[in-house]
Amino acid sequence: MFNKKAFNVVVDQENDSLNRVNLFRVANRYYNINNWNDYIKTVLLVLEKSENARDTINIGKANSYLGDYYSSQMVSDSAFQFYSTAEKIYDKLGDNINLGKTLINKATLQFKAGDFYGADNTIIKALRKIRKEKQVNSIMYDAYNLQGLISNELGDFENAISYNNKALSVIDDNLIPEQFQSRATSYNNIGYLYLSSKKYQQAKEYFLMGLKQNNLKTQKPSLYVLLLDNIAYAKFKLNETSDLPDLFFQSLKFKDSLKITNGVFVNKIHLSEYFASQQDTLNALKYSNEALFLAKSTNVSRDVLVALKQLSIIQPKNAAVYNKEYIQINENLQKAERSMGDKFSRIEYETDQIKSQNSSLEVQNRNLVYAFSLITILGLFLYIIKAQKNKNRVLLYKQQQQKANEDIYNLMITQQNTIETNRVEEKKRVAQELHDGVLGRMFGVRMNLDSLNKYQDEVAVNQRSGYLSELKNIEQDIREISHDLNREKSELINNFVAIVDNLFEEQRKTFQSKLISSIDSTIKWELLENAVKINLYRIIQESLQNINKYAQANTIKVELKKNEGNLVLVISDDGIGFNAKVKKKGIGIQNMRSRTKECNGEFHIKSKKGEGTSSTVIIPIEQKLIPT
Repeated sequence: MFNKKAFNVVVDQENDSLNRVNLFRVANRYYNINNWNDYIKTVLLVLEKSENARDTINIGKANSYLGDYYSSQMVSDSAFQFYSTAEKIYDKLGDNINLGKTLINKATLQFKAGDFYGADNTIIKALRKIRKEKQVNSIMYDAYNLQGLISNELGDFENAISYNNKALSVIDDNLIPEQFQSRATSYNNIGYLYLSSKKYQQAKEYFLMGLKQNNLKTQKPSLYVLLLDNIAYAKFKLNETSDLPDLFFQSLKFKDSLKITNGVFVNKIHLSEYFASQQDTLNALKYSNEALFLAKSTNVSRDVLVALKQLSIIQPKNAAVYNKEYIQINENLQKAERSMGDKFSRIEYETDQIKSQNSSLEVQNRNLVYAFSLITILGLFLYIIKAQKNKNRVLLYKQQQQKANEDIYNLMITQQNTIETNRVEEKKRVAQELHDGVLGRMFGVRMNLDSLNKYQDEVAVNQRSGYLSELKNIEQDIREISHDLNREKSELINNFVAIVDNLFEEQRKTFQSKLISSIDSTIKWELLENAVKINLYRIIQESLQNINKYAQANTIKVELKKNEGNLVLVISDDGIGFNAKVKKKGIGIQNMRSRTKECNGEFHIKSKKGEGTSSTVIIPIEQKLIPT
């Protein structure tokens, strides 16, 4: 019940490594309590999650768990197939420890199927894989134990004893937990070998050593009752019948109370032999028939043969019938063992074929990845080349645009210079006319008037003095005008201010909005590149166009001033404004921002609905422009 709750807690959690570890823990608990339905359900779920996460390690582990399941259900071919899949995964990962455990499980299946030589080869393969690994005593122990059983089945008693002694020698309490009762297991195996060799006294001694192991009854009750039955049989063969058949019954009863099925068949055969020796044919037949029924119900052919042989001994009259069935089952068993051995070989071959196909697919996939990567890199390279060409075209266009702007500005300057030259020439001409013509004539008049001084009447004198004073004043005024007109106004600073003033004058003539302009006279325009001046001119022009189109402004202010080595242009209006954070910026604002960037400057715009708009451009005065 608690395990079911644990499963429900972790089943819907995120598919991460911790979730999969917890699912394996739940599966282990189901395995320990023989809840096979929930065990297989949990293992299949964790396999699916591992495949989705491409978790190769846990895919191998899940296949190994599936092998354990089918092994417990006596479906040897399926178990062998899952163990083989796990084997290939662990081998590819280089996980020799889990590979060794999986190979031992495969060898156990082969041993149970009667494929003794195949099992021995698998064990040798496992030992080779783990020979360089540390702390693999438990794998070596299982390997030597299994080799001992194989040698016994092949009739090689000496090697069987040698392998079991090797198993005993690798037991390390720090590496193999005490609850596994490894020593008791080895003592039982060695005792069984001596029992099979009819060396009953030695068998009895090893069975007793096994029973003396601490906590055996509580830690491994199935081994405890097996040792009880074996020691009872050894005593029976030694004619030590004082506590028989009680030991047999004690073992059988203990198995029944704990629902231990392992060894029940052997227990009943031993009881049958015992009662047959006591001439108690009824009980001998009873336990032989029970053993035969149990063997047939579990479909263990070897046990069926043992039960038939025992029945033929007890009932000589029916021996022919039993022997006929024995021969038939034995032939079927041999065929089945050969078939199972062939099936195991076929499974390994097919698994190798699948592995080969997978390797081929991996090579193909790798080649496809390489080809795709090459195509991608080539495409990226071509894209970079094309992008660079486009960038170069844009750069060239900007350079041409900048040159065109400079040419336009120079043309405007030339035009303005021509106008100024003509105006200066006109001023000189007027000055010369005033100086050489008007002043000369005025001087003549003064002289003529002065000659009238001979008339000394009071009226004439007063009139002449008045005329003379007035002429002197006129002469002085004309001289001042002449000098003013003759001054060169080249202080218009390369005529940029005049050009901007012309733009402002056109704005005032064309549009109703009131334009207030202010240009700081301390700005040293000669320090600015022509490209900067034309960009400034275009920014002012674009701003005025935007205000005229959209702002509905009554007043526009344009201010050019100097501030800490920077030229600051501020253009503001009292128009309807817009939401600068939401409204999509038009091409005009983008152009102004781009032109400011070309001048190494900063562009800022502030606007709110109903509060007008203010644009600020800040450009360093002394700078060397970087070509764009």
